[in-house]
Amino acid sequence: MSIFESKTLMITGGTGSFGNTVLKRFLTTDIGEIRVFSRDEKKQDDMRHEFQQMYPEYADKLKFYIGDVRDLQSVKNAMHGVDYIFHAAALKQVPSCEFFPVEAVKTNVLGTDNVLTAAIEEGVKCVICLSTDKAAYPVNAMGTSKAMMEKVVVAKSRTVSPDRTKICCTRYGNVLCSRGSVVPLWIDQIRAGKPITVTAPDMTRFVMSLEEAVDLVLFAFENGESGDILVQKAPACTIEVLAKAVTELFSPETEIQVIGIRHGEKMYETLLTNEECANAIDMGDFYRVPADKRGLNYDKYFSNGDTERNTLTEFNSNNTTLMTVAEVKEKLLTLPYIQMELENWEK
Repeated sequence: MSIFESKTLMITGGTGSFGNTVLKRFLTTDIGEIRVFSRDEKKQDDMRHEFQQMYPEYADKLKFYIGDVRDLQSVKNAMHGVDYIFHAAALKQVPSCEFFPVEAVKTNVLGTDNVLTAAIEEGVKCVICLSTDKAAYPVNAMGTSKAMMEKVVVAKSRTVSPDRTKICCTRYGNVLCSRGSVVPLWIDQIRAGKPITVTAPDMTRFVMSLEEAVDLVLFAFENGESGDILVQKAPACTIEVLAKAVTELFSPETEIQVIGIRHGEKMYETLLTNEECANAIDMGDFYRVPADKRGLNYDKYFSNGDTERNTLTEFNSNNTTLMTVAEVKEKLLTLPYIQMELENWEK
């Protein structure tokens, strides 16, 4: 028996890489129903056929809802009887958000507000929202919109009792081999006989697998308090190390071509800011950042400040554990996507 026994879970943006991984983890358990909510009927249809073939005896647990988080009513229509929500719907590509920032606001900020508004009205017990390291010290439109999403999460958590609806946020870095990420692009470039393109060799990024992303969400679900932001202590590597690991696995003679930084990219990413470190709670493999639940009565802080502060400093992809080429290759070889690609490569 699990906490999900006979419960209904809704995944917004559920046709993405995260949603697919959650389904593979949960569909065969004692969960009652999983609802995939998204706006792309083609992806939903592909997903429906795939999971009917993979898990025919469990496929009836899987329900699909066409809708858009930008439309409050469509979210409400899909939420009747839902117990828990993993909110993954987002615009995630840095360059596209740079060119269309208002679209990022509509989906990432207003869409999150719609999901949380509907969840509170429908009495959903817990909502976990997925954020990104780019929300910490944001310099691009995607990160800024995700930072605002986090503010919406914290603000909403103040307006509702956690006994009614618990609202938490997870923040994590690059997910290896997720849709639209760089490793599948490099594999396609190698297959086409082209050099693989690297923005800046010494740029660092946090790396984690899709399974680890799901683990973080489940940790937040079980251990987070309403308004929390939860972060995994992830390792990182340079882009050069990641590129070398991929070429060594698939085609060691492939040239690595440096093309320069794209719109809105940083040289390193941050998972915890210095300001958040002041209150962060170390939970072993994770950090928990509790929400600031102080009210708007600021007057007392002119006479009484806060003299205690954690000594923890900013947690970023430069000062975390940096992986070697061998370590990255070992991690890549654990991923089903890489295993499948290597299998097809040998054929």
